[in-house]
This record gives sequence, C-alpha cells and structure tokens, in this order.
Amino acid sequence: MTLQTEQEKKSRPEKEHLCHFDIAGFTYYDGPEAFEKLKIGTILQLKIDTDNKFDARAVAIYFNEFKLGFIPRNENRIIFKLLKVKFTGLETRIQRIDPCAHPENQVGVIVHLKSTI
Repeated sequence: MTLQTEQEKKSRPEKEHLCHFDIAGFTYYDGPEAFEKLKIGTILQLKIDTDNKFDARAVAIYFNEFKLGFIPRNENRIIFKLLKVKFTGLETRIQRIDPCAHPENQVGVIVHLKSTI
C-alpha cells in the first residue's frame, strides 16, 4: 500500500456525477403524498426491490418512509450492481422540482459517486 501525498488527495474530486433522471412511477407510489415535503437538495435513499416482477434490477427511491418510485429501467443497471455489492459511495439528491410538469416528470434526481477514501 502506498501513502498518498496531500497534492494527490486534493486533485481527486470528492464526488463525480453518475446519472440523473426523473423518478419512474412517481404517481403510483407515495410521491403525491410526499410532494409538498420535497425540496431541491434533499437526500434520498436507494434500495434494491427484489420483489419487483417487472424489472429484475429494480431500485426503489425513498424519502424517509415514503416510497417515491423507481430509478428508470434504462438508468438502473450500474446503480443496481453497486448496491448489490454494498457500495456505500452513492449520494442521491433531488435536483429539480417542477409542480407544473407532467406528474411523472415533476421530480428530477441526481446521483453522484462519492469518494470513500
């Protein structure tokens, strides 16, 4: 194992953009109930949904006890794998809220990879 210099530590970004998307199924779960409580920058939790009969790689999005919906199927492959191996360096936040948009496009989420070193 090598020791890192302060210069090397400073040059490494603390977080890196992984993806961003609108929450899939927002209107079918607790999204409408939680909508007024959501704010830009709010941290969200991601959990693999092993019981999902529509998507074997389903990743649910939670705000506290509210299930807001899912990561869209076309965005969940890498995140599913990271969660499967218990990677802890994901930071998931609300990036955009638009009450005037179609209900399935009202809440945008951004996921960053955070440095775990």
